[in-house]
Amino acid sequence: MNSSLWTLLLVFLLLAATQLGYYLLRKVQPDRDYQAIGVRIKTWWGMLLIFCLATLFSPAVSLLSLMVLTFFALKEYFSMIRTRKADRRLFLWAYLSIPVQFYWIYIGWYGMFIVFIPVYVFLFLPLPRLINKGTVGFLRSVSSTQWGLMLMVFGLSHLAYFQVASPEYGAGLVLYLVVLTQLNDVVHHLASLYVGRRRIVPTANPYLTWEGFACAFTVTTVVSSAVCPYLTPLDPAFGIAAGALISLSGFFGSLTVSVLKRDLLIGDDDKAVSLKASYLSRVDSLTYTSPVFLHVIRYFFDFM
Repeated sequence: MNSSLWTLLLVFLLLAATQLGYYLLRKVQPDRDYQAIGVRIKTWWGMLLIFCLATLFSPAVSLLSLMVLTFFALKEYFSMIRTRKADRRLFLWAYLSIPVQFYWIYIGWYGMFIVFIPVYVFLFLPLPRLINKGTVGFLRSVSSTQWGLMLMVFGLSHLAYFQVASPEYGAGLVLYLVVLTQLNDVVHHLASLYVGRRRIVPTANPYLTWEGFACAFTVTTVVSSAVCPYLTPLDPAFGIAAGALISLSGFFGSLTVSVLKRDLLIGDDDKAVSLKASYLSRVDSLTYTSPVFLHVIRYFFDFM
């Protein structure tokens, strides 16, 4: 407990310094767009609050908080989709799958947790759509709903499983994962802003550049190796591989969600602007890094 409290205190001080640096940057360079960084910092404060509650009270608080996070992320995803009245019942069943998914996590049933949404929800999700309004728009509504569940619920729910699978190391592993994922995003944004020249997908996200990717990959890998002995039971050598993996999967998460939002919001510029600071913008990378990191740790280490 004392080790966890000292870790949280150190993270708090680092966040306070980052917040101060963010305000100074905005004052010194008001012409630069630092909105994405501000969104990430708010995410860090929220995650720190979740870790504090879980450390001081109960891991169930962390589980409940992450369940609420997945709900709002899925809700904002659905708000981007052009829907009909026939899709509302489908969305209701999608929302109801969230507490069921987290119940499997709560009782530690890994087998059901890992197949519930990809298999059972996938097979039974079309039923309310078929019973309700038949075949018109069937594939579009069912496939887009399943996509949202896989990204916003299944992907993010892996964050909650760490503490259930490993009560001793779970909180540290999640903190390690979230810090590195968000650090990778911020370094990528800053490097693209200052030295970025070659954009990867200019029509979807102007802040994703090859120069930013190279800088983020390097920084995340180095920081991962340095902090893993303090937050995780991993050795520095594996920390290098873990940092590279988190950086790469986080990049693909940001890229996928950016292209997805661009595709869904074509022709709706007002909604696109309003969603820049949304939950999706805060957790896009985590939808990829969370499952990848969990399964790699489970494969190589017995404590998971």
